[in-house]
Amino acid sequence: MDSIGPENFKEFENKYKERIKKEFEELKKGSRISTQSKQYQDFKTQWMPKRLTIYEKACNISESILKISPDKKEAEAMQEYINICHLNVTPTGVKSFSFLGPIVMILLVSFLSVIIPFLISPEPNLSSGMFFVVFTTIFGLIMIIPLSKLPEFFANNWRMSVSNEMVLSIFYIVTYMRHTSNLEHAIDFAAEHLPPPLSLDLKKVIWDVETQKYESVKESLDAYLETWKKWNMEYVESMHLIEASLYENSESRRLDSLEKALRLMLDETYEKMLHYAHNLQSPLTMLNMLGIVLPILGLVILPLIVSFMEAVKWYHLMALYNLALPIGIYYLGRIILSTRPSGYGETDISKNNPEMKKLSNIVVKVGNSDIQISPIYGAVLLFMVLFLIGISPILIHFLVPGWDIVVTKEGVVFIDNYKIPEGKFYFLGYREDNDRYIGPFGLGSAIISLFIPLAFGLSLGLYFSVKSKNLIKVREESKKLENEFAGALFQLGNRIGDGLPIEIAFSKVSEVTAGTTSGRFFELVSLNITKLGMNVESAIFDPKRGALVYYPSNLIESSMKVLVESSKKGPIVASQAIINVSEYIKQIHRVDERLKDLMADTISSLQSQISFLTPAIAGIVIGITSMITTILGSLKDQMAVLSSSVESGNLGGVGGLNNGIGPDFFGLGIPTFYFQIIVGVYVVQIIYIMTMIVNGIRNGADPLNERFMLGKNLVTSTILYVIISFIVMLVFNLVAGMVLSELVNTTGI
Repeated sequence: MDSIGPENFKEFENKYKERIKKEFEELKKGSRISTQSKQYQDFKTQWMPKRLTIYEKACNISESILKISPDKKEAEAMQEYINICHLNVTPTGVKSFSFLGPIVMILLVSFLSVIIPFLISPEPNLSSGMFFVVFTTIFGLIMIIPLSKLPEFFANNWRMSVSNEMVLSIFYIVTYMRHTSNLEHAIDFAAEHLPPPLSLDLKKVIWDVETQKYESVKESLDAYLETWKKWNMEYVESMHLIEASLYENSESRRLDSLEKALRLMLDETYEKMLHYAHNLQSPLTMLNMLGIVLPILGLVILPLIVSFMEAVKWYHLMALYNLALPIGIYYLGRIILSTRPSGYGETDISKNNPEMKKLSNIVVKVGNSDIQISPIYGAVLLFMVLFLIGISPILIHFLVPGWDIVVTKEGVVFIDNYKIPEGKFYFLGYREDNDRYIGPFGLGSAIISLFIPLAFGLSLGLYFSVKSKNLIKVREESKKLENEFAGALFQLGNRIGDGLPIEIAFSKVSEVTAGTTSGRFFELVSLNITKLGMNVESAIFDPKRGALVYYPSNLIESSMKVLVESSKKGPIVASQAIINVSEYIKQIHRVDERLKDLMADTISSLQSQISFLTPAIAGIVIGITSMITTILGSLKDQMAVLSSSVESGNLGGVGGLNNGIGPDFFGLGIPTFYFQIIVGVYVVQIIYIMTMIVNGIRNGADPLNERFMLGKNLVTSTILYVIISFIVMLVFNLVAGMVLSELVNTTGI
């Protein structure tokens, strides 16, 4: 080998200096990191809720237009919430949007309410427009505070979603580390089987190590756990016990540390949920009274108020009942849910298994191919048909002015002039007021208006029902398998421990558990092995024919992965791993059942409100309102006749009518048509919000079950409300008609 001279050495040195400099320049430009960053951003974009990305854009645009910075203390708290839910915004952007958003809303409503009427009519009526301007201004000023706290709201939602999976995350990590004491692989295993958003957090823990933000997984994990010390200390302690197991000298002490981590998580979860259940009664009672009972009972006296205060219009009630109250109830409900501790939650199987997504659509067979139709199209079509029927009284009035159907003493009469007949019941029932017609006040219009809440309730309910019905069936089958799986796994572990090969062990256990859901699962695995010649891993995990295709469950999938991984270390290790997994599943199931028992009383009370009490009370109130409106309208007409008789001298003994009580004493009031629409839509809104709260209390963040409950509750409760309203309106109006007829016959007016 030739020796390197000074000249050659200098050339060699310069050559590698240039190469190192070039590599550092590429690294500085972020060639490697930007590629990895793009992968992480793609993952984040896939799983982050779409509403967060819209909010991020709104905050960033607001910051560029109107830059308002929060104070230092508020900015620090806000940044903590932003970090929790991985928002790409700054505290300044959040603060700017909290002011700019209401300003834009106020300006837009002002334009629509004031400027447009001037463009349409030379003499516009600005009273209604000014009401909406004032209402929007007050509402916008109030919304500044909630909008500035929106990152906290998103962080609480994120925390609740993450908390729902914390028990399972400890389960997955402990299960993996029993046979392989590697923290990084265990976290990666948990992130693979957990749904978002916790999987996103755990992947970021590993990501921060890969991008050299932290030197080790333990350091990265400790930094992540710092964000949970305020909310979920038992999760932090369990993770620290798992970390401590890495430093134990003996195998028994290492396993004891892992066992204690899972046991601590389960025990603390139950204890926290116990306190939550006890403290839940007072806020739920307040929510029930302020949001349901008092507003609906208050509707009884509103017809009297509006009859004597003509300044109160139907859109005033709409602003109160369909905007202010639902937003306030939703806000109170989210506050109640934000205090929910971690629990054992469910996942949306369609998110983890793309093949399941087709079950959320309507599948139509055309020849040999399947066409998937989204239920949104059917829901929109149903809504449009029912809504058009509901507003048909208004359309008829504008298209055919004066046309009406009237029930008189002689029978049913069709008219083309509202002034002609004196009838008992009207279909439209428009009334003259200062040379214009107000209405519709007729019983027929009030009944037809029931189609509008039916449009909202049925269209939304059927959409959610079709979207979730098939997926819930698959999940229920998987849940049956999970409930039986602990015992079946224990048998499988014993058979493997007895020395049987895994392939034969599956066949033996399927024979013993024949007829059960777990028996069918093991039979599928056995058939794939014997008939199709697959190995154990393919028989379980094959994307087309694997047993998990028919039983999508993260719990079962992770158990089978533990079996496959541990079997590489021998049958004894595999047997012990599976037996331990079966014991963990039993513990989790036991805690889950105890949590359901804790919530049973609270849930049943809320469910009765949703399914019966709220629609029943609202339906009765509508019937009473319809009767009062009919009586007051008739009394106004009778007072007009009586007043004219007094003026002509025919009834001189009642001349005191001219001194106080006259036909103008009663206003026209609000037509039952509009009143019913306001109450009906309010009922649909309350059912939606209360269903969301019930699901949140019972299951935490479980969007699939929420959609299923919404589908069931919206359809049944809306139909119940419509039926009760129809019957009560009909009966009460018949009674009112009989009473008024008797009054006319008695007085002779």
